[in-house]
Amino acid sequence: MTGEQGAGAGPGRRQPPRHVVVMGVSGAGKTTVARGISDLAGLTFAEADEFHSEANVARMRSGVPLDDAARWPWLRALADWMATRDAEGVSTVLACSALKRSYRDVLRQGPPSVDFVHLDGTAEVIRERMARRAGHYMPASLLDSQLAILERFEPGEPSGLVLDVSLPPEQLVSAAVDRLGLRTGAAAVGG
Repeated sequence: MTGEQGAGAGPGRRQPPRHVVVMGVSGAGKTTVARGISDLAGLTFAEADEFHSEANVARMRSGVPLDDAARWPWLRALADWMATRDAEGVSTVLACSALKRSYRDVLRQGPPSVDFVHLDGTAEVIRERMARRAGHYMPASLLDSQLAILERFEPGEPSGLVLDVSLPPEQLVSAAVDRLGLRTGAAAVGG
């Protein structure tokens, strides 16, 4: 897939690839929303959890939160993945916690530009979602540690959109696509 054609780009010209990170604590619905954006806007999807080392996954499965030393290589790998897709002319959407500004800053070092969509909501709503989720290695017990380190967008931080996690996933997807100005359907895929 390639970047979207711009409304004023004219025939045969393309806008640069777009890169979106759907972020938030575990259980916020990042993967569901990112996949929805991928389907609706034609962006290539990736799940950041799949980039974790086996040691990181084992640590989280055992209920031990990751520290920054364990996160930096993972974040750099994600930035590199987006940068590689950008060089190929491919737009991406990534489901990634990106809880701290410093983590988002590492992701911004990949492609020339990254838009962030923060799925934010109350701990109660997210805890309820986590309780219904099956087969994920992140236990609900780690939610409190994620909420403790979460840094919401700061004034002056570029490209941050906040959506209420209590909305149905299809509304979150639609709001993200609309507010980010992503083209939908066949027009999203360059031809």
